[in-house]
Amino acid sequence: MRRELMLAVVMGAVALGGCTKRTNPGNVSDVPSAGGGEPYVENGEDPALARLQADLVANAGSDRVFFTFDAFSLSPEARATLTRQAQWLRQHPRVGFLVEGHADERGTREYNLALGDRRARAAADFLALQGIAPNRITTISYGKERPEALGSDEASHAQNRRAVSVVIHLP
Repeated sequence: MRRELMLAVVMGAVALGGCTKRTNPGNVSDVPSAGGGEPYVENGEDPALARLQADLVANAGSDRVFFTFDAFSLSPEARATLTRQAQWLRQHPRVGFLVEGHADERGTREYNLALGDRRARAAADFLALQGIAPNRITTISYGKERPEALGSDEASHAQNRRAVSVVIHLP
């Protein structure tokens, strides 16, 4: 019974997560545009959010951390990246993060949703330990549903085992 309840909660969160809309984080005139021009914007995304995301990547080195097979513990490299992301977040107190958890194609959909959730939470918990208010961080798991790399080889799997930090507007 407990497993079915957990599965229903995870599936509901995934369904609702797919319905979220990113909104303008407010006055972001202090954030420089990446490359001098308007950043690439896909799917009608807000250009201000795209600029903030590009600024995060430029200053933190990456918006993602990677995991080993079937694990959600943070490597030293992941901790260093998340520390730089926390520094960036402290400089931008009006924005928050959506931490997306992802898994490779191996395993069932349900298992990978749970694993993606643990990965997202591991990253979010580390950011909170770095002094970022937990109410600024939201997590979601996409499991194996949104692969970064298509393929069934280890190189593809390694790229898909990740947590991605996405800049969002605070409510």
